[in-house]
Amino acid sequence: MRILVVGAGAVGGYFGGRLVQAGRDVTFLVRPGRARLLRERGLRIVGLGEKMTLTPRTILTGDIASAFDLVLLSVKATGLRGAMEDLAPAVGPDTLILPVLNGMRHIDDLVERFGDRAVLGGVAKVATTLDADGDIVRLAELQSLTYGARATPAPKPPADAHRALGGAGFDARLSGDIIGEMWAKWVFIAATGAVTCLMRGTVGEVASVPGGIEFAEAVVAECAAIAAAAGHAVPEKELQNTRDTVTAPDSSFASSLYRDLISGRGIEGEHIFGDLVLRARRLGVAVPLLDLVTLHLRVYQGRLEKDSGQTLAGSVPSPESHPPNARESRTA
Repeated sequence: MRILVVGAGAVGGYFGGRLVQAGRDVTFLVRPGRARLLRERGLRIVGLGEKMTLTPRTILTGDIASAFDLVLLSVKATGLRGAMEDLAPAVGPDTLILPVLNGMRHIDDLVERFGDRAVLGGVAKVATTLDADGDIVRLAELQSLTYGARATPAPKPPADAHRALGGAGFDARLSGDIIGEMWAKWVFIAATGAVTCLMRGTVGEVASVPGGIEFAEAVVAECAAIAAAAGHAVPEKELQNTRDTVTAPDSSFASSLYRDLISGRGIEGEHIFGDLVLRARRLGVAVPLLDLVTLHLRVYQGRLEKDSGQTLAGSVPSPESHPPNARESRTA
């Protein structure tokens, strides 16, 4: 199976690198700057006692001449529109697209562009970052990729993708309820992002002050209520893990959204929160805390875009532009 990895950063670069290491037929779609860096330094995965350098096959945007069997799409949600145009020549009638972005809005965009049957659901869990040299640094042992069909039948059985992705040095799992798993992750990242971004502190800093734990638990309850109303209630074990994560008084945990925020970088506020509160409104779920963090992040993003003179995160979603997927509705 020919695999195209779109996004050679901390997530796509990590999983794609593991696939290269396992001898799979992998090509990275990159821009000239990243291609030059990979030629000069190689694709490096370091940390946790590991120092690995690979020389992956790369292709530049605009040079794709034939379709691939599987596209692993791992970009920031803010770069999705451009990525879809870049990868379009790689998508044929039997191509499977496996996106591992946050939230659910990207599914609507990909389905609109490539069709319902081509787009799988996916969840990536990995603790990595890019350092100043462009190397992928592992921060924890977590490394899993979960995927599954959203539409039946898919153009190719998801089992084909599973055979290509399995046994490559990370936990690869074919899910029978991938939309439910995507909602569970969305609840987790929204809850951790809301707690840390709205309070401008780590989980431990929030939980250690009076009212902090109660606030964090209320945020989790709002996120979980939306998922339940959408027909994808988070299993209690996973929900308790989210509660435990955001209420630990000694925790130094901070969401990646919060790290971007305090570093003055563009954020995925609309894709994680804007879309979530929009769905809550459609489903009749009151989410005052999530409304507040969404407004807070929109003000931040607006100031950032004004100062830079460019749009960094895309427009605010409208009810007409992203209709709810029937699979996520209680009436489906």
